[in-house]
Amino acid sequence: MSGHVQVDRIGIHLGAGVQRFEAVQDLSLDIAPGEFVCLLGPSGCGKSTLLGALAGHLAPTAGRIRVDGQPVDGPDPSRGLVFQHHTLFPWKRVVDNVAFGLQMKNVPQGERRTRARELLASVGLGDFAERYPSQLSGGMQQRVEIARVLINHPAVLLMDEPFGALDALTRVKMQRLLLDVWARIRTTVVFVTHDIDEALFLADRIVVMSARPGRIVEQIALPFARPRDASLLTTPEFAALKRHCLALLEEPDEGDPLPRLTPLGAPRAEEPWRFAV
Repeated sequence: MSGHVQVDRIGIHLGAGVQRFEAVQDLSLDIAPGEFVCLLGPSGCGKSTLLGALAGHLAPTAGRIRVDGQPVDGPDPSRGLVFQHHTLFPWKRVVDNVAFGLQMKNVPQGERRTRARELLASVGLGDFAERYPSQLSGGMQQRVEIARVLINHPAVLLMDEPFGALDALTRVKMQRLLLDVWARIRTTVVFVTHDIDEALFLADRIVVMSARPGRIVEQIALPFARPRDASLLTTPEFAALKRHCLALLEEPDEGDPLPRLTPLGAPRAEEPWRFAV
């Protein structure tokens, strides 16, 4: 399987001159092919910055990033990026928005439209192929956005709070849809969120990041079986992990970085999901 992500001690600085600051500090991460990983952390902790580096839009100041052994030195269709707000072309019909990546590869029009329609059907929008983006709801627009990225068969799907602008009910529906699509295609997913429930529901593993500069505080391998449904959110195990994540994300006292964290050794019997970083 493709989609093996290796992040080796990267640091990322943003800005210039006196405005320059450290966004990500000495961060290492290994993501297996087909794994669903959520980056969880407070606003401004460097989650989106890290995602931008994985996409190839930002060059690390230190360290290196590799996907399937190849250095990430710029954007590539093998790493698809989905933003919080869609980037659909308003003048193109939905089917042509989805087919756009194939057009860039000089795939014949008939073939690319056929493949786009098949993908739209898989995300529940087969009847809306000839609509324009403005004629769709916010959740439907995000489904089109996801389909447009997936048509290139990316080895890694990078998602930057893609459901953050949706209402609660639509957000839950989109989470279920994403899990359904991911179960079929098994691409590697790196999903940025600051919503603990979302991370616990979606991920195989949660990577908790500190306040800026972003560092990995803890990694949590989730014990929940798949497929998952809404009943998971009311289980004692889910509640315990949510409390643990909340404790990790508490703001540290000024001048005392991460005072609420204790050194991690081997996981205790009652905490099989926790491991040191």
